[in-house]
Amino acid sequence: MSSGYGLAGGPSRCFPFWQEVLACYVVNTTNDDVSGKKKCAPVLEDYYECLHHKKEAAKVRALQHAYRKAQSSQPRDDAPSAGQIRSLGLLDAGDEAKDMREPKLIGKVMPRHTNDGVA
Repeated sequence: MSSGYGLAGGPSRCFPFWQEVLACYVVNTTNDDVSGKKKCAPVLEDYYECLHHKKEAAKVRALQHAYRKAQSSQPRDDAPSAGQIRSLGLLDAGDEAKDMREPKLIGKVMPRHTNDGVA
């Protein structure tokens, strides 16, 4: 936040960038001439990046895309075969083999009892 106070009470993470923006405006502009604001564009861009992390997020997305593309182009050496998956007993087994029963940790919902006649 530009107030200088973060959520934990100390200076916010972007407050130094905000101070740089203000210092740039003070040095490069006057009340009569505001054309110096163009010189402050890189500093303002750094402040917006600190606030919103758009460039960082774009880099992360590009890295993840490249990683997934490289991963999909190379077959796995240790991939399980269909026989190994069937040996787990989940694909071709019936309900008895899958051991489908109610979980023991979750209790049953009991109906609420009301006191009849008592307000």
